[in-house]
Amino acid sequence: MNETVARPSAAHAASQTAFTVLAAISFSHLLNDMMQSLLPALYPMLKAHYGLSFGQIGVLTFTYQITASILQPLIGRYTDARPRPYSLSSGMGFTLIGLALLAYAHSYALLLGAAALIGTGSSVFHPESSRVARMASGGRHGLAQSVFQVGGNLGSSIGPLLAAFIVLPYGQSSVVWFSFAALVGMFVLFQVGHWYRAHGLERLKPRATAVPSAAAAAPTRKHVTVAIVVLLALIFSKYFYLASLTSYYTLYLISRFHVSIQDAQIHLFVFLGAVAAGTLIGGPIGDRMGRKYVIWGSIVGVLPFTLILPHANLFWTGVLTVPIGVILASAFPAIVVYAQELLPGRTGTVAGLFFGFAFGMGGIGAAVLGQLADVSGIRVVYELCAWLPLIGLLAGFLPDLGAHGRVRAA
Repeated sequence: MNETVARPSAAHAASQTAFTVLAAISFSHLLNDMMQSLLPALYPMLKAHYGLSFGQIGVLTFTYQITASILQPLIGRYTDARPRPYSLSSGMGFTLIGLALLAYAHSYALLLGAAALIGTGSSVFHPESSRVARMASGGRHGLAQSVFQVGGNLGSSIGPLLAAFIVLPYGQSSVVWFSFAALVGMFVLFQVGHWYRAHGLERLKPRATAVPSAAAAAPTRKHVTVAIVVLLALIFSKYFYLASLTSYYTLYLISRFHVSIQDAQIHLFVFLGAVAAGTLIGGPIGDRMGRKYVIWGSIVGVLPFTLILPHANLFWTGVLTVPIGVILASAFPAIVVYAQELLPGRTGTVAGLFFGFAFGMGGIGAAVLGQLADVSGIRVVYELCAWLPLIGLLAGFLPDLGAHGRVRAA
């Protein structure tokens, strides 16, 4: 009888969403990605100052993102076995050093070094912060993942504005001013580390759940393998396309429509703001309607807009990037939570794998598309990338997951 009474109390405690922690981790994500977005926002200035080609710009992005891509799955797997509550704060330190180097770099080699350090900061931040978001979710995993990720998207959208109105007028060395944001982030993440150690580790422990019905079976190895392969293909589609906008959108606008650098940065801000809105929408909808359908609809649904974009004038280019950003971005929170439900107990590994693969595809995409732009012109990049969302049709092969990552019977 006492056991029966105790269970609802424990379940109730576990179900409480720690909104203060979610707000702190989302704010830290905002600072982290705001600082990191300064690098691509500086590309027009760096291209002119150092005489860089599109290909060299792509290698800069590749260096930053491939560093994060390689390290994130390794760090996620390590911290699944050995949680490190205070690693989040120390990870922000790498970003701080990278910013300082970026501010005073006087050669292309030093720019590459700064990009690698900023990527290292991401590799520590994303797997562990995604774990904290799940621990603080109270069972609303999609909502928590969206709140966490929208902070990063907002930070990414603010970066171009800061570059346009602070860095461009005051020069490359003004990047060092943003090291204060890194210090604030380190302080906030240290406080999150206190909560992680005191309460979060308890939430990682498995709890008894109801016996699944016959209509819901644990996913087989085949289900898991197919789902992971499909999800990675969708990440490839999403982030290869996003690389064309995050790395080259400002240069595309300047080249094709002859707008000023500041006007191009404002257009990039609008697009990244739409990405932030889509991220916030995607998780809660996945909680209610099922993550598979959000994943499928968000990636395929963007296709009409991407096909029109390369042929639009300046006004409609700005308009079209809004639904592209909203629809495309709604997929990622659902993808991460879907994979975490498919592989319970491997929260850090899954977060590291998918964030790392996303960074890697963004980096490879930037490098490949930069070379293509040098050879064929920047407009060709958008004409070819417009077809990438067709890969979203593969979402039809994803199994339908019920509660606790169970596969629903057909």
